[in-house]
Amino acid sequence: MAGKVALLLWVQTLGLAGAQTTQILVEPPWRPAVLWNRVTLTCQGLGTAGATTWYKDSQRWWHEGQDRLSVTESGTYTCDRPGTGRSPPVTVLDAWLVLQVPARTLLEGDTVTLHCRSWQNNTITLVSFYHKGKKLEGLHDGTDLSLSPLQQHHSGNYQCEGWVSKVVSKWSVSKRVTVTVHRVSLSGVSLSVQPPGGQVALGESLVLSCAVAVGTGPLSFSWHREGSGALLGTGPDLELRHVGDNDSGQYQCRVSDGDSVAESDPLNVTILVPVANATISHRPLSHQVHAGDNVTLRCSVQVGSAPVTFTWLHNGQEVARGPLLELGDINVGHSGTYQCVATNQLGQDGHRVFRALSPELALEVTPGSPWVTAVAVNVGRTLLFLLLLLAVIGVCHWWHRRGANLSDSDVIAPFLPPPLPILLLVLAVRVSDSGHYGCEVHSQGGSVRKSSNRLRITVCTPPRARLRPQQPKLRPSLKLRPSMKLRPSMKLRPQQQKLRPSMKLPPISRSSAPR
Repeated sequence: MAGKVALLLWVQTLGLAGAQTTQILVEPPWRPAVLWNRVTLTCQGLGTAGATTWYKDSQRWWHEGQDRLSVTESGTYTCDRPGTGRSPPVTVLDAWLVLQVPARTLLEGDTVTLHCRSWQNNTITLVSFYHKGKKLEGLHDGTDLSLSPLQQHHSGNYQCEGWVSKVVSKWSVSKRVTVTVHRVSLSGVSLSVQPPGGQVALGESLVLSCAVAVGTGPLSFSWHREGSGALLGTGPDLELRHVGDNDSGQYQCRVSDGDSVAESDPLNVTILVPVANATISHRPLSHQVHAGDNVTLRCSVQVGSAPVTFTWLHNGQEVARGPLLELGDINVGHSGTYQCVATNQLGQDGHRVFRALSPELALEVTPGSPWVTAVAVNVGRTLLFLLLLLAVIGVCHWWHRRGANLSDSDVIAPFLPPPLPILLLVLAVRVSDSGHYGCEVHSQGGSVRKSSNRLRITVCTPPRARLRPQQPKLRPSLKLRPSMKLRPSMKLRPQQQKLRPSMKLPPISRSSAPR
């Protein structure tokens, strides 16, 4: 046990001595040592073992001797190792009264007892203790003085005095012994945060706390945020009230005991932002679509901390969830208003729920196809009306006629966007007007272009009316005068009946035309 205590003393002394690497371990571990305790000194350090030189009262006592020395005389001892220097001195006394302090480094918070001992452990009575020349009242119990827990103000010189009883009682006063209380080096600086996790909703409060695992005071604290040179606070706790976006970042605590400084690991603070400004984008871009089309709606928010959920409403009723709403093969039933609701939950355990409602998007589904239909009527030889109805608003129209081989195409009538329906009127048609007709439409920007189904128009030539010669009927009253004679060469010729100007031929349909 004594060896373990001595090793601990050596390690602590090395740490405080800095560059001093050679030390003397004392057994038993008290200072000053007393001769009647059979004191053993051990020289330890980083130098060469077995090449130790001992000194007593500054005089060489043993050259190149062993590292371990049993003390037989009182005095002040040091040891030296080549290349590492000489150790601090150790005093061995042989006095009537001795005040002893543990031979180790004394740290703040330790429990320490000072012993007042007489020569050969004789009886001591009426013992008193002094600190910096001032008598200590009520702090000791017989021959022991307890300093627990050690504080900085306990440092200084101590003495004891009393009656030593041997053959004759003798009033004796010990030599002064120095007590030095060292501060514990700072280590183990850590941060904690409330609420846990360092995530807090915009406008709420957050508290950071700095703790020191090892270290003695008085301690000073300072708070810093990465990227900001401003001092945020000087206490063990830092409270952020009504946090904003600029409060997010890495926070750090620095602790100082006046001799050293220690820093905590950075702690990340995240300010959670409620969702806001939900909007809907759609493809195709037109608000008017046709039955059978595919439409995709996308919901997004301008700001909002993840996770964000989306809910879709059609005419005020929930229809789907997710950022995308895909409408395939739509029909008239898909017409109406669409909205999306963006939601995120912030704060500890998500106790605060925020929602953002997008503006309404009106979607109109036009029944049928966007193609053009045409009706042709053959009105005799001179008149043909071609009526085309177009169900597209705000587009440009061109009418085309295609040849029988469907390879050539020419624009025969351009139209600007007029009110619907669109009418192409062709008068005085001819057989050469026969062919395939259609129209082509495209949007104002020209990005969308569609063509109608082809409509075949055949201009037929009505059959000409055939006039049959009719024999004129002689009126019964017609009589030849006796004087009237027929010459041999005179013959009656049939005459064709002439049509009166008011006479009109009925229209001849395609089915009544001769083949």
